[in-house]
Amino acid sequence: MSKIRKIAILTSGGDAPGMNAAIRAVVRGALYHGLAVMGCQRGFQGLIENRLQEMSSQSVSNIIQRGGTILESARSEAFRRVEGRRLAYQHLSAHGIDALVVIGGDGSFTGASLLAGEFDFPVVGIPGTIDNDLDGTDHTIGYDTALNTVVEAVDKIRDTASSHRRLFFVEVMGRDAGFLALHSGIACGAEAILVPEVHSDYQALDAYLGGSRIKGKSSSIVLVAEGEHCGGALKAAEWVAREHPEYDVRVSILGHIQRGGAPSAMDRVLASRMGVAAIEALLAGERDVMIGVINHEMVRVPFEQAIKHKKRLQPELLTLIEVLSI
Repeated sequence: MSKIRKIAILTSGGDAPGMNAAIRAVVRGALYHGLAVMGCQRGFQGLIENRLQEMSSQSVSNIIQRGGTILESARSEAFRRVEGRRLAYQHLSAHGIDALVVIGGDGSFTGASLLAGEFDFPVVGIPGTIDNDLDGTDHTIGYDTALNTVVEAVDKIRDTASSHRRLFFVEVMGRDAGFLALHSGIACGAEAILVPEVHSDYQALDAYLGGSRIKGKSSSIVLVAEGEHCGGALKAAEWVAREHPEYDVRVSILGHIQRGGAPSAMDRVLASRMGVAAIEALLAGERDVMIGVINHEMVRVPFEQAIKHKKRLQPELLTLIEVLSI
């Protein structure tokens, strides 16, 4: 592989708190090793539109505490086609760029892997998604912040639930992965959770609501991961209101507040470590890999593993919810 002298960086897919901290780490890590850096605005679509600009240490000053991404993000239908990826590669080559760092989730890494394979181009990924659903890493950037955002919101919802003796269904993000719902449910003392990994026909919920354990409680919270697996919080609440009219049922959909806000200290540190590790991986000749963290150690995981191997929920945590809801 030829010597790397200049890299580009972009953020893709849904934004996650800590992406700016990762951008900062990549830029300054590259400059530390004598590399030039270009930032690409609006993800892969920006590559196709040639929206690249030089970045300096000052470009990333005062951003570690900011949510969102200063490079912005966008979906790109054009990049799904080989013609779009070829145009993106041509723009990278025209700028003398030798490697690319992509911050995003599984969809972003699918595109990154195609670009790397089709044009023999070094690409390293940094996992930035609040869903925490990528295999090969214990944590993704943004997950800890989103988790704390959900817990804070549910704590406030429980205050009003207790005041009116209500049953609240709270919907959180995680269309295909229930990590956010499961961990926030444990942290906020939810009585039940509905996640895509577990088939939900409402039987367990029906047994719980019809039992004696809930009768003496002044409030109850059910965490629901969004998506088609159970129809979301609205459908679940409609079913309960119909089958158990004795409950005063309410729904709260947290939505995009889970993506926003200043990143937690954990996400800032994780993003900083991963950003520098991405530069070190490129300098070591790595390509087509994601930076992960396993047992607090930085690792390099092939994109194929990160994307195709579904990360599993811990079964004991599902049992824990049932035990602690007594």
